[in-house]
Amino acid sequence: MPQEIKLPENQILSDIDFLPGSSWCVLSEPVPSGSIHKLRMVAGSSIPPHTHPADEYVLVVKGTWKTGDRICESGTFIKTPAGTRQGPHKAITDVELLTIRLGPLGTFEN
Repeated sequence: MPQEIKLPENQILSDIDFLPGSSWCVLSEPVPSGSIHKLRMVAGSSIPPHTHPADEYVLVVKGTWKTGDRICESGTFIKTPAGTRQGPHKAITDVELLTIRLGPLGTFEN
């Protein structure tokens, strides 16, 4: 199988309709319904509390992000086991995250 390379100029971000201020680009699907994706959030935007039915791994690539009551700066790595309620997440500054989710998206609270 040949190597797949996605150059930055080919990583088109799409708005996430139910999460205003958030956009993403799926880079790969490592398992069915899972994703490795780049997520961008504009300063002041937020993601409500939610639960994923699969493990999730997040690297804060750029910016300052708040998850629950913890402030996370660039370079912070977060592992969230399947079934763990997480969030809310808030972009303190413009934020870029690299996320690996090993299964379906899950349920977001209102």
